[in-house]
Amino acid sequence: WYHDNLTRHAAEALLLSNGQDGSYLLRKSNEREDLYSLSVRGKDSVKHFHVEHTGTSFKFGFNEFSSLKELVMHFANQPLIGSETGTLIVLKHPYPRQVEEPSIYESVRVHTAMQTGRTESDLVPNAPSLGTKEGYLIKQGKIVKSWKTRWFTLYRNELKYFKDQTATEPIRALDLTECSAVQFDYSQERVNCFCLVFPLRTYYLCAKTGIEADEWIKILRWKLSQIRKQLEERSAALSS
Repeated sequence: WYHDNLTRHAAEALLLSNGQDGSYLLRKSNEREDLYSLSVRGKDSVKHFHVEHTGTSFKFGFNEFSSLKELVMHFANQPLIGSETGTLIVLKHPYPRQVEEPSIYESVRVHTAMQTGRTESDLVPNAPSLGTKEGYLIKQGKIVKSWKTRWFTLYRNELKYFKDQTATEPIRALDLTECSAVQFDYSQERVNCFCLVFPLRTYYLCAKTGIEADEWIKILRWKLSQIRKQLEERSAALSS
């Protein structure tokens, strides 16, 4: 959970895209050499707390700890006050420095919901491991098997498609927690096709290039693996 030179913006992007309530990481502060920043995700925002290194201990508010590990263990049981409204945040999920994620993030556009006043250009251009993607794909119709170009956006566990990039309301939002498989499809006359298998329908999509289709498949499969992992963890927690 210690990320040495991660910036504030990149920390927010990571935790908002891939984290959950209580996800946290520690990083060096941009302000002073003796300061660290503890970045913690609350509901739909990320709070940052200063941790001062005195040389022999770590100061956090009125508390003092002999190590960063002791600090984290303390706040895993004792909530932090997260904002002026008194929101309580507990350190539940350490965000690891090494994360199993697809190797395609260099080509994935940074597209993260940030706090008011932030724009995409404010983000670090190569902010790592952002589980979001968007682009045009050609989709087969459900009743009439004609193919139409649609604008797709992937954010968290939702894949939405719109009439085009300018549309504000999606035609449909697909919940990936209900998707059982994503795979290349060779049953169509078109090339670069893949399909998403849902209980009531299989969606057939085609990309312009094989590389693009491969990128969509990799990131969607990674999403499904993350969903399964979270379900297994919840199941294990309930059974214990």
